[in-house]
Order: sequence, then C-alpha cells, then structure tokens
Amino acid sequence: MNSIKLRQSLRLKILIVLVTIILIVMMFPKGESIESEVTVGSVWIQNDLIASTTFEVLKSSDFYEKEKMQAAQRVQPIFLRDNSITSVTIDSLKKYNVIIPRILSFRLTSEEEINKTFLSDNSFNVFLRFKKQATSFKDVKTFSLSEVLRLARDLLDRIYQRGLLNLSYNEINRDSIAVRDGRFERVFAKTLYLDRESANNYISNFLFINIGSNRELNEAVTEYVLFFLKPNIIYSYELTDSAIRNAKEKVPRNIGIVNENERIVAKHDRITNDIKLKIDSYKIAKGEEIGFWARFAQNLGKFFHILIILLLLIIYINLFRKRIYNDNLKILLISIIILFISFITYLVYNLNASAPVELLVILPVASMLLTIIFDSRVGFYGTVTIAMIVGGLRGNDYVFALMNIVAGGLAAYTVRDIKNRTQIFRSFFYILVGYFVSIIAFSLERFASFDQMLISFAFASSNALISPVFTYGLIIFIEKIFKITTDLTLLELTDFNHPLLKDLAHKAPGTFNHSMIIGTLVETTAEAIGASPILARVGAYYHDIGKSIDPDSFVENQLKSENIHEGLKPEQSVELIKNHVIKGIDLAKKSGLPQEIIDFIPMHHGTMVISYFCEKAKLLYGEDNIDVNQYRYPGPKPDTKETALVMLADACESTIRSLVESDRQKVENIINNLISARIEDGQLDNAPLTFKDISKIRESFLKILIGQHHKRIRYPNQEDLETTRDDK
Repeated sequence: MNSIKLRQSLRLKILIVLVTIILIVMMFPKGESIESEVTVGSVWIQNDLIASTTFEVLKSSDFYEKEKMQAAQRVQPIFLRDNSITSVTIDSLKKYNVIIPRILSFRLTSEEEINKTFLSDNSFNVFLRFKKQATSFKDVKTFSLSEVLRLARDLLDRIYQRGLLNLSYNEINRDSIAVRDGRFERVFAKTLYLDRESANNYISNFLFINIGSNRELNEAVTEYVLFFLKPNIIYSYELTDSAIRNAKEKVPRNIGIVNENERIVAKHDRITNDIKLKIDSYKIAKGEEIGFWARFAQNLGKFFHILIILLLLIIYINLFRKRIYNDNLKILLISIIILFISFITYLVYNLNASAPVELLVILPVASMLLTIIFDSRVGFYGTVTIAMIVGGLRGNDYVFALMNIVAGGLAAYTVRDIKNRTQIFRSFFYILVGYFVSIIAFSLERFASFDQMLISFAFASSNALISPVFTYGLIIFIEKIFKITTDLTLLELTDFNHPLLKDLAHKAPGTFNHSMIIGTLVETTAEAIGASPILARVGAYYHDIGKSIDPDSFVENQLKSENIHEGLKPEQSVELIKNHVIKGIDLAKKSGLPQEIIDFIPMHHGTMVISYFCEKAKLLYGEDNIDVNQYRYPGPKPDTKETALVMLADACESTIRSLVESDRQKVENIINNLISARIEDGQLDNAPLTFKDISKIRESFLKILIGQHHKRIRYPNQEDLETTRDDK
C-alpha cells in the first residue's frame, strides 16, 4: 500500500519536476546573459545593439587554442650543459690511464689486488677486456700504450667539447634546441651536438684516422672510451614545460576593444565572423559585470524558462495520459530521459571545436524511447519539449531546436507501429533525411559553403547511425529496471512457442482456440475505441492460462460427453472454476509475465457471479439459503479499456459459440444483453469506457462474431457423413 501511495504521491511528482528543472538550470552557460544565439550568415532583426560598457573582443575559443598551440610549438626544447659530468669523467679516465699500464706490466698480479683497485666502481670487466687486447699494443710498432691512452683522453675531450645529448635525434621533435650554460641560453641546431649513435660514428672515424684499421685495437679503445662516456647535455622537462606555459600565457586573449556606447551591430545587418565575436564577447562581459541579485534574477528567469517548457508536457500528460501521470516511476523515467539529452548537450556545448559538434546531440534517442515506451503522441510532445530545452541550453538556438524537432519527430513516427526490435534500425534513414533537409535549408539561408554542408552531413550521419544503436541498447535496460512493458515485449509474447501458450494448446486445446478467437476479436475492436490492440490481444491470449492446470473442469476441453461437474456439489464446482484465476496468476508470475498481462487473468471475470452454479445452488438449497457473494469471482474489476474488452469478448464469444442455430438477431441480442448485464452489475465502473465506446464495441463484436458463426449451406450427402461411421 505504501509503494502504491508513493507512486501516486503529488509531492513526489512536484519534487521530481523541481529537481529536473534545477539540474537543467545548472547546465546553462555560466556567466552569460541568455539572449538569442546568433549564427554567421543570419540577419540581425532586432534594434541596433549598443555596448553598455567597454569590453574586450575575445577571440573564438578554437582560434585562441590554435594560437596557443602554435606558441607552444615555437618553444625549443631546453637542455642544460652539465660541466660537472665532464670534469668527473675526465678525472676518472686520467686515473685509469695511470693504473692500466701498471696492470699490463703485471705490477698488480693478484686477483685480490686487482679487485681492490677496480671493483669499487664496477669496472673490472673493462680491465679484463683491455688486458685481453694487450697483445695488440705489442704488435703495433707505431703506437705505445701511453700514446693510445693519451689518444683516448683526447677523444673524450673532443666529444665533451662538442657535447653529448642524453636523447637521440629522433626523440627530439624540433630541429633546434636551446642549450642553457649557466646564466646564458642559446639556440643551436640539434645536429651540432652528438647523440649516442652519432657519437659512436665519431669515435670510429677518429680512431680510423689516428690509429688505422686495426679492428681489435679500435674495438678495445672504443669500449674503453664508451665506458667513461656520459651525456653532458641534459634535457630539462621542467624548464621546457615552464617555457611552454609561459608562451601560452603570453598569447593575447582579445583582438580588440569595443568602447561604451559604440554600436556592435545595426538592425538588418548580416552577421559576420567579426560581429559574432563582438556579440559573444558582449554576452560574457555583461555576465561578468552583474552582481549577486542580478545573477539570482537571471537564474530565476532560467528556472521559469524551463518550467514553462515542461508545463506543456505536464498538462498534456495530466489531461490525456492519466496512467503516466498517476505513476511517479514513469514520470521519473521521462525526467531521466530529458536530463540525459540535456547533459549530452551540455558536454557538447563545452567542447572547443569549430566543427558542428552540436549535431552529435542524440535527441532522436529520446524520441524513439518515449514512443516505444509510451506512444507516438507522448513521443512527439516529448521531442518538442526536449528540443526546446536543448535549444535553450545553447543560448536559445532556434535553428538547433528546429532541426532536432524535425529529426526527432521522424524518428518517433518510424517506431510508432513497431513490430520487432530490428525495426528500430529503419529509423536511421528517416533521422538522416530529417537532418539533411534541415541542414540544406539553413545552409542555403546563411550562404554556407558546400564544404561546410558536407561536414554537417558527416556529423548528422553519425547521429543517425548512433541513435538507433543507443535506443536498442537502452530499451532493454529500461524495461528491466523500470518494469515497463513495451510493445516490443508484447510482440514477443504473441509467439505461440512461448511455454505457457504451448502448454495451454497441448493440455487445453479448447481453451487455447477460444483465447485465439478472443485475441482477434479484441484486437480489431481496440482500434475502434482508442485502446492498445497489441495489449488487448496478448491479454486475451493469456487470460485463461490457469485452465491448463485442470483442463477437464471446463466444458470446452471435455472431449468426452460426460461432464465432471454433474457429480459435484455447486460449491465444489465453483471452487474449481475460481481456481483457474488464482492458479493462473501464480503461473503467470512464475513465468515472469508483465503485470499488465497478469491483470487480465482476474479482471476478465471481475466480480461476476458464476451464474450457472449459482442457479444450480438455488434450486438445490433454496434461494434464501445461499450467499450469492460466495459464487462470485474474486476480482478486481477491469480498470482499463483493454481488460474491459477481454471481459466482454470472453462472455460474448463463449455464449454465441454455444448456439445451435445462429442468426444475426440472436447474436445481436446476446451481445447487447451480456454487455448490459455487466454494466448493470457495476463491472465496468472502473474502466475508462464512454457510451460511445460501448456502442462501438457492440458494432464491432456483432460484425466479427456474425462473420465467425455465419450459416453455411449443407453439402450433398452431409447427413450420411454425420451419421455413418467408417472403422476402416
């Protein structure tokens, strides 16, 4: 009971609406006065716009960002010359130049003494390699060991004088670099310095020129030099990043100034890029100069702006869609859809891009969702409402709003009579047409170039492709989370391979056939009275599934001539009849049928009296000795057009089927009497049916049932066919 009150609470409705409006207001552009959005190529139809204050004309966001990127690209990578590395490395090499001759002359022979000398700086391997090449020095007559070591020192000095980079040329994305040596900084070509690869080549060339082509000796000296060689030109990430930030900060934000009382744009002038920049800058300036109360008043205006838009949808739902209005869960779902599209608009609006990214706002998703979940009218009203809201979020952009109304409206109509989930993807073509026609119309009006139109077409195509995919994915989650039964779910339930229908056809074929006939009857009639044909048909299919548990208790399934109720007391028979409702509800719940379908099981009988057994009890016990209420179905009474239709169709079809001789007058009398009896018994008191609806139901039932039970001519020898038995 509490959950029902919560779903119908007026306070909760108001809270949902208020929260929705507040969240949308928070998405409006900050610090800007909300005036009509201007576009390049349009005509200024208002009075001359005069500046009320002096303000800077700001560059467009994309142009400003482009200039900052260009400024950053002009910054050279900064390297630091570390002279301490040079001095330490040269000192280490000098020490080795003294020690190595002693080793090679075997003044240090023991491994312990060698380790003590070399292992301190992990250079024992260098010694071993150099010792292995000792014979090379003996074979080279031109050079002594001391001369080779002096040559290694000279090579290291030359490399450090030129400078060794700690990055390879490929890792430096500029041709030039800035080298800072103490307080001085100069820009040089990066190839003026050596990297590891060019240093190796430099060493090879130097040794070839000064020593010759002795490969083993050259390799020994090369390894010796490379062991000590460390970069002395070090890249500074911190200084480079700081220089890039400074370069960006120095880029001016404005391109001019408009003085107070200066005209920004004259009436009937066409909007150019320069004028648009001035108008946009003026908006920002006006937003920055207002105080607290002015900002409060502006936000209040935004609040009422969204409220009056939503009121159009709220009034429509309140007057014509009571089932939505009385269910706060459905109102919450509509609110979430509106906020979802609004948030996408907010994100797109804040993208600094020159491309028409506003065409990526997937408003057709909302149109299709609202249509599939509710109906096409709610879908269209919702489309108009959301389009106006997102237009407001873009500074009252009329063009943007109208384009989305066209595309969203077409998207809603494409899923109006949806037959399967794959039909959603048919919407791609119609959404595309809606956007393309709108783009062509407004582009021609603004004298837009063909290239601009092509770019807009590309973004619109992306929207048209994404929207059906989003809709298909979201509808599944919405059905599960909000427990909403869409036409797609109902269509899936019409499959005769559904376990409940297969079981009914197998165990209770008479009931199954009866349900199928009623399904056809109510589907056609539902269209005439504005009810849901698919809901009525599916409800008719499943309204008697409880009879599959005990099919022999019902005459339509009794294939033998004997009736089990002939041997039962009236009250026992009534319990068996009532059980098909109670057990049917349990069976439906276990099978996961939607609540909208489960409602048909008790409501198709309402609280009607089971008249056959009630009359039997009166004859058996006396009219004064029975309680009529014990012979009634448990209810509740039908509360929708669809459940009321199934109640009336169930009574009319089963009664007319029992006629031996049927003609139009008999069928018409039965229909009128059965419908009148249920009206008089109050069974239709909760159903939203009008007298006009009842009249249409009578006409439709008569037409269909007469067609189903029309007379046929007797075939020749038909009497023999009916009476003669052939056992062959």
